[in-house]
Parts: sequence; structure tokens; C-alpha cells
Amino acid sequence: MTHILFPLFVVGLLPILVSAHGYIGQVSIDGKVYNGNKPVITGSATTPSIIRQISDIDPVKGASNPSLNCGLNATMAASVATANPGSQILVYWVGGETGSSHWPHEAGPIMHYMAKCDGSCSSYDSTNAEWFKISELGVQSDNSTWYMANIMNGMPANVTIPSKIAPGNYLLRSELISLQLAVSMGGAEFYPGCIQLTIGGSGTGAPNSSEECKFPGGYSDSDPGIYDPNVYNQPLSYTFPGPLVAAFVGNDASQGGTQPSGSSGGSSATPTSGSSSPTSTSSGVPANTSSDSSSPTTTMAPSTTPSATTSGNTTTSTSGATCYLTPRSNDQVLSKREHSKKEVHKRRLIRRSS
Repeated sequence: MTHILFPLFVVGLLPILVSAHGYIGQVSIDGKVYNGNKPVITGSATTPSIIRQISDIDPVKGASNPSLNCGLNATMAASVATANPGSQILVYWVGGETGSSHWPHEAGPIMHYMAKCDGSCSSYDSTNAEWFKISELGVQSDNSTWYMANIMNGMPANVTIPSKIAPGNYLLRSELISLQLAVSMGGAEFYPGCIQLTIGGSGTGAPNSSEECKFPGGYSDSDPGIYDPNVYNQPLSYTFPGPLVAAFVGNDASQGGTQPSGSSGGSSATPTSGSSSPTSTSSGVPANTSSDSSSPTTTMAPSTTPSATTSGNTTTSTSGATCYLTPRSNDQVLSKREHSKKEVHKRRLIRRSS
């Protein structure tokens, strides 16, 4: 067997590199919690879930990447959850391969799309999906903080199912785009994830064809919201990529956010409706007190909770895996990008030799 050896300082960097990305760990629908499976690379056992499983926590790179629709090599999930027009959905993004830390990035948009499935979403090929946007969040009203910073602090991404939507089977696509390397073309990191739903009710709302797009196809690497040389400039401003929010969504698009409805902050996770409410763990991910019986029982709360304080345009954190939004020159960002590529390559070589 061939052994590849690296200096100890490189090995010491591996836990940070591994935890510097993430995925959807849990979803709460009107108070009912559904767990996701860990990425395939972990080798963990899988159980039925409503969240499509991805292969690795690495980002999807490039607007033409086939994995842009539902995540890196995402596979169909076995289960489908029931929701209704107006349902409140909390999407919990976690960091690291095992989901044991907070989401590590703070700069970039949070967007949600839906697409109607032909038949059950458990057997629907998402490459055929026609997506329409139902919500988008970028920069907060202070023009110095991204809504994604709340997710980095343990909050879920909230989204409301449109109150007028027609009944049927739908994929819900939750997407975070991390922009810390977006000062160079192709530097943006895409993190999409898909949730399988059956929507009830008697609505008639639907998008028109001009409001729909395919992934890949909905974005270009040169779009202002994907290639952004001014991402670190204050005050922050942002242009969302993709189509406009579908007109039939109306005011429902403004009911989303990055913390539970009625919460003033912190790591509380108290849904506004549902027969039972999940209790919060220290990471902001709800404990599995009312989960679907087919969901895996995973623990995603870290032993210590990363804390962050925001002052002006700089966020500091006790988590070593956090990406900080501090001004950098283009040369510094490009140098960091090349260094990260080399270290990730070394990590993969170590895995193959072990």
C-alpha cells in the first residue's frame, strides 16, 4: 500500500476544512420535525427522509453544474411530507459532514424555489423541474449585515408555502449562495437542497412560464448576484439572480426570515403552529420530539455553541470554521481560494490512501 504523508500542520487543518461547508440537517413543517441523512461520504446508515441526500458537503461550483438543481449528486428521498397553503417551514442548515456545528458562512443570499412533480416527488427526476421562486433574502435593513449571518448563528431559514398555491406534489428547493469568493468569476459557492412535499388545499395559484427556470440554466456565472467584485464594500447592496418571485405568491414572500416567527433572536425554535413544538438544542436545531417516525434519529447539536457578535461590517465568532466578512483585497481572496483548493485536494488524497 502506498502511504502519502503530509506535515502535521496540514493534518491539523483537516477538521476545519471538513467543517467549512454544510447541508440541510432538519426541516420543521408546522411544528413537525423531519431529519435528513448525513452526506454519503460519511458512510452513515440512511433511513427514509423527505430531504434528498447529497454525496458530500462540498459546494456546487459553476452555474452550469448539473448538481445545481438539488445539491451535490443528490438522490431521491423515500418519504414525502404533507403541507398546506400557508404552512410555515423552518429549514435548518448545519455545518460539517456530521452536522455537528453551525452553518459556517455569513455572506450571500437565501432563496427558496418550488417545482411541481409529475407524480410522487419520491420518484421525480429534478433535472426536469421547472422552478419558480417564492422568497428571497439578502441584505438586512442596516445595509451592513446579511440575513445568512443569522443562519451562521444557528437560526433556521423560514419560508411560507404560498397561500394561493394549487394542490399537488412539489419539490421545495432551499438555496444558500456563499459569496466570500465571488470577487472572482466562478468563485461563488452554491448550496441547494430539496425537500419533497404534498400540498393540500383548493388553491389555484401557479406561476406563468416567464417566472420559471431550470437548474442548471436559471443562473449565469456572470450574473451580478453571483459574480460580485464589490461584495465586501459598505454599505452592502445586492442584486438577486434568477427569476423574480412569482406574482401569485404576493405578500407570502415577505413572511419568510431567518428565525422562528415570534422569536426575538437567540436559539429558540418555537414554530407558530402544529400540534406539537420541537424544543431547541444549543445549535438552534430542534430536538426530535415530534419527528416523523420514518426520520433518522441524529444528533446535530455541537458540544459547544459558536457565539458571534456583530459590530459594523465585521463579525467575530468562537467557531474556527466560520468564514468572516471582513474586507479583503482581490489578491488576498484569490490567494485564499488557491490555498483552499490545495488543502481540499490533500484531504481527499489522505482519504484515498487510508
